[in-house]
Amino acid sequence: MKSILRFLSWQWCLNLSVGVLILSIILNFYGLYSNKFYLLKPDNYIFPVLTIFHFVYLYVFWFKIRERELPDPQMRNLEYAMYAIVLVYTFKILDTLYILTTYSDYENHIMPATFIPIGIFILIIQIVLLLLTIITFFHRKERVGDYNFDNINENIDSWQ
Repeated sequence: MKSILRFLSWQWCLNLSVGVLILSIILNFYGLYSNKFYLLKPDNYIFPVLTIFHFVYLYVFWFKIRERELPDPQMRNLEYAMYAIVLVYTFKILDTLYILTTYSDYENHIMPATFIPIGIFILIIQIVLLLLTIITFFHRKERVGDYNFDNINENIDSWQ
């Protein structure tokens, strides 16, 4: 893991995460079977709303490193929410994988020519997002520190 953290610095991880999140939000509206974007489908807005937590976590992560602050209970709670969102990312990967594996079930139907290439691209983006999220957790532990609140009164500077 140390070699991955050295290869993918926290700045690269942060920037890649933002880019992959934006791309994932756009591709979330895409229907593989129909080759169309569904902007009026309410289910497609669940994922973008959940990614707000991811964007906030990335901002807090960046802010804590920039200001050299210690982790606080709010960041811990946000990271716990991110653990639940990691489960959503895993579900999205499995859902896309299921859709891709059902291609042969619909071979008698007209499937768009972009089904497999775009489907594989979406799957790769989702896997990269999951991996970047997990790597960000490790960067947080390394750069910001552990969630140790036993001596919280010693770390508070009342003049700030």
